[in-house]
Amino acid sequence: MAGKLVLVATPIGNLGDLSPRAVEALADADVVACEDTRRTGKLLAHAGVSAPRLLVVNEHTEKASAAEIADLIVAGNIVALVTDAGTPAVSDPGAKVVQAVLKVGAEVEAVPGPSAALSALVVSGLPTGRFCFEGFLPKKGRHRTDRLHALSVEPRTMVLFEAPHRLARTLGDLASALGGDRAIAIVREQTKLHEEVWRGTMADAVAQVGEAEPRGEYVLVVAGCPDPAPPSVPQIRAALEERLADGLSRRDAAAAVAADLGVSRRAVYQISLKD
Repeated sequence: MAGKLVLVATPIGNLGDLSPRAVEALADADVVACEDTRRTGKLLAHAGVSAPRLLVVNEHTEKASAAEIADLIVAGNIVALVTDAGTPAVSDPGAKVVQAVLKVGAEVEAVPGPSAALSALVVSGLPTGRFCFEGFLPKKGRHRTDRLHALSVEPRTMVLFEAPHRLARTLGDLASALGGDRAIAIVREQTKLHEEVWRGTMADAVAQVGEAEPRGEYVLVVAGCPDPAPPSVPQIRAALEERLADGLSRRDAAAAVAADLGVSRRAVYQISLKD
């Protein structure tokens, strides 16, 4: 099959971030699938690429467009997929298109490049060895509450997107769920003229945002939940007393407490001997 789908990452602000390989991929495409034909048209003009056929793929049309793109590729066309900014299929259209193309047995390639999530992560100053991407939180209701609860115990660094008009509410909800002392980096308008990175605690972030009207696009990078402090000797003794009161032997009580508190059974047994 001569046709294929090429996912092309595009600048998140600074047009200088468009790679030579991305320009080549756009120039080679028979069809460019995009969220907004005007924005993509300007990008193509900047790159010096003669505009091929443009096909709109946004959150409302992706399902229908995915089938059309698959048909185009089966017919031998090269389709380049871009979004308004960044890497396709990351909190943007693209995933359904990839699935449809793979279903017909066609090739899918990626031309990597700008990613708002990764760019914010690496400048945040927070751990990058393990992280999770959460995108946009659910806007309301139980889905939002459940997600916030899950994030409160997430040990990895978390990366979220947020719109300016919802930033204050989201920071307030995160502070309530995760605690005001949790570290956060707020990255605004990446690669653009007014790019800004703010670092501090969640409580300070709530106060900071309350001082001025948020503007631009935001990425929030939040520290993961710290490991719980090991239980103290008094806590272990109290747990032992409860188990012994239930009629367990000293050895069995030590084993049960060790399992409950995640500590060494030998250490718990030694504490029991000192009572």
